[in-house]
Amino acid sequence: MKAQPSESTIFALASAPGRAGVAVVRVSGPGAGRVVDFMAGPRPAPRRAVGRFIRHPETGEKLDRGVVLWFPSPASFTGEDVAELHLHGGRAVVNAVLAALGVLPGLRLAEPGEFARRAFEAGRLDLAEVEGLADLIDAETDGQRRQALAQASGALSDLYESWRASLIEAMGLIEAGLDFADEGDIGAKTFADATSIITVIAQAVIRHLDDGHRGEILREGFRVALTGPPNAGKSRLLTALARRDVAIVSEEAGTTRDVIEVRLDLAGLPVIVSDTAGFRETEGAIEREGMRRSQAAAEAADLALWLTEAGAPQTVLPAELAAVADRTLLVLNKIDLLSNGDGAPALPDDMVPLSVKTGAGLEDLIKRLTVIAHERIGHQGEPVMTQVRHRRLVEACRESLEAFLAGSSHEVELRAEDLRRAADALGRITGRVDVEDVLDHIFGRFCIGK
Repeated sequence: MKAQPSESTIFALASAPGRAGVAVVRVSGPGAGRVVDFMAGPRPAPRRAVGRFIRHPETGEKLDRGVVLWFPSPASFTGEDVAELHLHGGRAVVNAVLAALGVLPGLRLAEPGEFARRAFEAGRLDLAEVEGLADLIDAETDGQRRQALAQASGALSDLYESWRASLIEAMGLIEAGLDFADEGDIGAKTFADATSIITVIAQAVIRHLDDGHRGEILREGFRVALTGPPNAGKSRLLTALARRDVAIVSEEAGTTRDVIEVRLDLAGLPVIVSDTAGFRETEGAIEREGMRRSQAAAEAADLALWLTEAGAPQTVLPAELAAVADRTLLVLNKIDLLSNGDGAPALPDDMVPLSVKTGAGLEDLIKRLTVIAHERIGHQGEPVMTQVRHRRLVEACRESLEAFLAGSSHEVELRAEDLRRAADALGRITGRVDVEDVLDHIFGRFCIGK
C-alpha cells in the first residue's frame, strides 16, 4: 500500500461486516466535517454523541437514524478531522450510507490499514503500537488480549525508547570525547562513562532476548503435536479436545494422512493441537509422506505428545522423533482395557494415563497441558517481543553493543558507529528512523476500516 495524499478524505466501515445491531462508518481527512454538515447536520460539539437522521447529500433522502460523533484535528485517532456515523447494522443501511459517501467530491474508500497508517504518520501511534493494535484486533484468548493491549498502549515502545535514549546519551559522550581529542584526560573520561552506560544496556538487551520466545508463542499459539503409532487414538483425542468432529476416526491403520489442526483456549492461552499420521514401517508412498509431515510438525511444535496403547505401550520414541525427546510428554491411552490393573505393565512416572473413549484422565491431561504452556510462556508482567521483526532488530542492536564493548577505545569513530547502528536498530522497531520497507507489510494486516 502506498501512502495517499494527505489532502484526501477516506471513509470505510470500521466495524465488522455483515448483519449486526450497530455498524460504525468512519471518515477521516479535511472533508470529514463537510460530511457531517451535508449528511447529519448541524455539526455537534466535539466528542459528543448526538442522535441525527443520516441523509443522502444530494437528494436529502433519509437513510437511517443513528448517532454522530465529531473529532476535530488533532485530537482524533488519525490526528485528522474524523467523523463517525453509528448506524443500524443492516446490510441495506450500511450499503446506502457508503454509497452516499461515495458521491461526495474528494472522498474515497479507504485502503486496508490506511486509518492506522495515518495515525502513525501523524505521530499518534508508533510502529510497535500499531502492531499491538493489529494483534488486539486478532486476539482470540485472554492472554493474547492482555499482551496486545500492553503493546498497543506503548509498554514495548517505552522500553525500547528508554534504551535508545541511553544510547543517545552515550553517543553524546563519545562525540564530546572527539571534540576534545587533544585533551586526553577528557576523552578517556567520556569514553569510560559511555562504556558504563552501554554495559548496563547490553545486559538488559541480553536478558530481553533470553525469553524463550514467549511473546511470539503467546501471539501465534503454543503448538502441540499428537504423535504415536497407528490406532493409538490420536484422532479421537483431537476430537475430544476440540469437543467436535474434526478428524476421521477409524480402527483402520493409516487413516490420518495429513496434519490436522484445532485451536484451543486453555486458561486464556492459545494452544494449537495437531493430529499427525502414525509412525510405523510402511511401503506406501502416501503414508511415508504423511509420516514425513508428522515429523516436521513434531519438530516445529513446542510440545509433542507421544500417545501409545495401554495394552502394549511403546514408551521408546522412534528415531524420527529423537530430536524432540526433551519436549515430549508420554500419554497412555485405552486404560479402560486394563483389567483391574492385573498384569499391567510398569509405566514411567511422568506418563499421563487416560481413556479417550470413556473420558477418564482427559481433564488431567488438559491441566497438564495448561501448566506446561504457562511454564513455557511464563509471566507476562514485563514487555516481551511479539514479532520476528522485533527480535531480529534487537539482535542487531545487541551485536552492535557487543562490538562497541569489544572494540578498541582508540578507534573512537568506529565505536561511535557501533552506537549509531544500535540506536538505529531500536529506532526501526518503533519507526523513529526510515522504515519504509516494512510499512506496507505492517499496515496491510489491517482490514479496510482500520
